[in-house]
Amino acid sequence: MTKAVFDGVVLAESDDVKVVEGMTYFPLESLTEGVLLDSPTTSRCVWKGKARYWHVQGKSEIATDAAFAYEKPWPLARRLVSDRVAFWQGVEVVED
Repeated sequence: MTKAVFDGVVLAESDDVKVVEGMTYFPLESLTEGVLLDSPTTSRCVWKGKARYWHVQGKSEIATDAAFAYEKPWPLARRLVSDRVAFWQGVEVVED
């Protein structure tokens, strides 16, 4: 089982993760409810498309823009990142 953990909170856990360019993508249904907070931040990847971001809520801390997903990935990335979320900015990804 692979888990994303921040500030003592398990954000997501799944046996169905995909690693793309060093980032671990979790299925959206593996997210713990209430850990993502809206963010206005977006970015673009030349082959994955437009990403949207969320802040991540821990027990007592918030990690700014620490989760992201490609809601409408471009064709080359669809089978890899569709309906998935990845984490960074202080979020630990660990294997159980």
